[in-house]
Amino acid sequence: MLKIGTRGSKLALWQAEFTQAELARVGVESELVIIKTQGDLVQHLGFDKLEGKGFFTKEIEEALLRGEVDLAVHSMKDLPTSQPDGLAISAVSYRHNPSDLLIIRKESYVEKALLKLAPNATVGTSANRRKAQLLAFRPDAKLKDIRGNVPTRLEKLRTGDFDAIFLATAGVERLGLDMSDFEVFELPAREFVPAPAQGVLAWQTNRDDTATRLILKKLHHPEVSACTNVERKVLQLMEGGCQLPLGAYCERDASGNFHAFVACEIEGELRRTRLSSSTSFGMAEKLVAQLKDK
Repeated sequence: MLKIGTRGSKLALWQAEFTQAELARVGVESELVIIKTQGDLVQHLGFDKLEGKGFFTKEIEEALLRGEVDLAVHSMKDLPTSQPDGLAISAVSYRHNPSDLLIIRKESYVEKALLKLAPNATVGTSANRRKAQLLAFRPDAKLKDIRGNVPTRLEKLRTGDFDAIFLATAGVERLGLDMSDFEVFELPAREFVPAPAQGVLAWQTNRDDTATRLILKKLHHPEVSACTNVERKVLQLMEGGCQLPLGAYCERDASGNFHAFVACEIEGELRRTRLSSSTSFGMAEKLVAQLKDK
């Protein structure tokens, strides 16, 4: 029986239970091992104040290296672009809708306003990427850090700490949350660029655990991996983690062509670039060069 390392939040458990169902589909039994991470334990600081990268993954990766679990399931956007020695991303899932949502209090919703926000709205997010892009659209917005799991954030919005908060569409839909108290505005991924690999799950194993890697290969989505590889390579080339105000999104059309969109704050200025290509080869390098040339 395979042991799956996971965080204990509702969304992390959804991801782990989805993994169990996928493994069962190919005839493999598994059990969950819940592990607390730095990101779970330190709730009073914004992401930019936490030291290092991978603060939602490090403790789980250490359990993998010690052999206490056989695989880990992560939201791929939380994974650093370089893997610790001895570990590998062995497979990736389907891609859920990668967009961000603005969840807005009804009294702060203005139908004809840009991003549907009232003037001088207080918006909760701890992601520098979201902060930079929001201010590019709405420089009047007031930014305020927010931490906690998804239900906790929604409760803070409900009680009036914020006029609006950001959430990933994938998390909201996977948890099946009731949003009837709020107005919900989906931000198109090509315009409000999501985090690299947003909406994708990554399955991580020991590099030399051939048996588990062969099982996970049966769950792998190579067409998703082709796009997330571009996004994560952009992030790697920009030498960024969660603290970097960068969004990268790549999609593939019905003809097999790739279309990539990047937004990044460089020297206090939000820069955007896009690129279409018949191949993903070299796309990330070209996107970063375009971004730095602007």
